[in-house]
Amino acid sequence: MAKPKARRPAASRRRWPSAGVGMGLGVAAAAYVGVDYARHLSPAWHGRLQPALWAALALAAAARAPFYRRWDAELRAAPRFLAAMGFMLAAFLCEAISVRFVSTVLGLRWHRSTAPLPDTGQWLFLALNEKLPQIMVDLLRAHIISLHHYLMLFIMLGFSSLFDCIKGPGLGIAARYMFTMAVGRLVRTVTFLATILPSARPWCAEARYQLPDHPHPWAQKYYAPYASDPDAIRRVIQEDMPYAFIEEYPGEYRPKWGHMNFLVDILRPTAEEGSSWYHFLKKASGGCSDLMYSGHMLVAVLTAMAWTEAYGGWISVVIWFLVLHSAQREIRERHHYSVDCIVAIYVGILLWRMTGFIWSAADNGRTRRLAKLDKLQNRLFRAAKDSDIKEIRGLLNEVELAGQEQKGFSKRVILAFSSTMIVFTLLCVLLAFTLTSDG
Repeated sequence: MAKPKARRPAASRRRWPSAGVGMGLGVAAAAYVGVDYARHLSPAWHGRLQPALWAALALAAAARAPFYRRWDAELRAAPRFLAAMGFMLAAFLCEAISVRFVSTVLGLRWHRSTAPLPDTGQWLFLALNEKLPQIMVDLLRAHIISLHHYLMLFIMLGFSSLFDCIKGPGLGIAARYMFTMAVGRLVRTVTFLATILPSARPWCAEARYQLPDHPHPWAQKYYAPYASDPDAIRRVIQEDMPYAFIEEYPGEYRPKWGHMNFLVDILRPTAEEGSSWYHFLKKASGGCSDLMYSGHMLVAVLTAMAWTEAYGGWISVVIWFLVLHSAQREIRERHHYSVDCIVAIYVGILLWRMTGFIWSAADNGRTRRLAKLDKLQNRLFRAAKDSDIKEIRGLLNEVELAGQEQKGFSKRVILAFSSTMIVFTLLCVLLAFTLTSDG
């Protein structure tokens, strides 16, 4: 008699989306990117298709929400979600202050006179433009996907838990995404604060800011006198103390910001730019020094990692190709040096791997049941040996309870929570699109 073929344990098999509802998420994601790219091909059709697609996605989510079976899990994940959002906003505030500082501390003269760093990645793409067919060059130059696309792709992934495309709770993966983003932004801030690098676009500061021509008093004392003279650099290294006389520069403009006065020395405001500290932070935008590593690429990589772990399939492969396309565009258009994009890719991957404790695509209920079963194994063997059916049933019930989620929220609470979260998330989507409309 033929021996039956051994099957792999269910826990070790990869759970890919089914061809039904699961396939629809990939199609919706591709449709969103494709319809948005239509703005470059036919603005008239784009104006008709984009509102229709957005309305269809919103109506589908609203219609599915009453039938979602995991609102209890979403409610339990809400505190982590809100904490992660607060942490992320705090990280963005810290980053905005730091971006403004490194962009303005050396003054416009430094931005005008300092040449960009040599970047072999940029050389490579210029060489490829001469060798590749024009259609390939046009494809590499095309603005297929941008920052707000990656944000929307992740939002679609989170909402897909309503349709059981990914393992819920959706707020769990959103909390992990925002927490990882916040950690990545803080690491990035420390990195570009440590060493100020010249921008790959030397005209940026003059076009974006109205800065003093001279450096900040800190730079006047610790950098400017030793910036270009080799003998001066050698002497400051030997003495390990500043020794040069500070040149005479105009005084710094000091607006009255009340409790925020400590930001005056950091943001270096000018009278021409206004008097609101919030205005200065908002205008910091992407900065005008090279910021190691690329924030745009960090968002792209985290989105790709989330799709790969939670959903998989062909669309995740496509998203990774779009990440690579975005990276070469960042380098080609000189928004970043090649090293910024390379570092952002592996930092994003490593950070996502490190934050699996917040949310995981693994079946935690199955893991808890197996762990409980291991603990009760000897007692089960003993009960089976004694033919104690009552004891066996009690032990198996303990195993089942170990994998079940706690319940206890009323239908009214769940309905109020679900309605609030859907409205709140849609408002966050509109806010994200407004703040990232300039890329």
